[in-house]
Amino acid sequence: MLKKTVLRNNKEISLIYNKGKSEGSKFVVLFYKKNGLSYNRTCVLASKKVGNSVKRNRARRLIKSAYFNFDGRIKIGFDLIFIARKDIIDVKCKDVEKSLYSLFVRSNLLDKR
Repeated sequence: MLKKTVLRNNKEISLIYNKGKSEGSKFVVLFYKKNGLSYNRTCVLASKKVGNSVKRNRARRLIKSAYFNFDGRIKIGFDLIFIARKDIIDVKCKDVEKSLYSLFVRSNLLDKR
């Protein structure tokens, strides 16, 4: 992820939690909100409920990898927060991709290209 496309500001993240919309699946929860910019900003989180640091980092890597496969097909101008769920540890990247695809379809974030 490019540095400018990563959400780091706690106020912005809290705003997306409180004012944005959310969709959930078995492995990932997606919070999203329009940002009015010409690019998407993302944040990937994994709480301590997911496991130790090795498991949390693996969960983040799985989500980032699956997100990059959709990067060109997602509508522009959104802030996206992905939160890993505990079940993500035992799955492959393809399962996470399917999960993200269903989230993007339900939230109407996929471009019709």
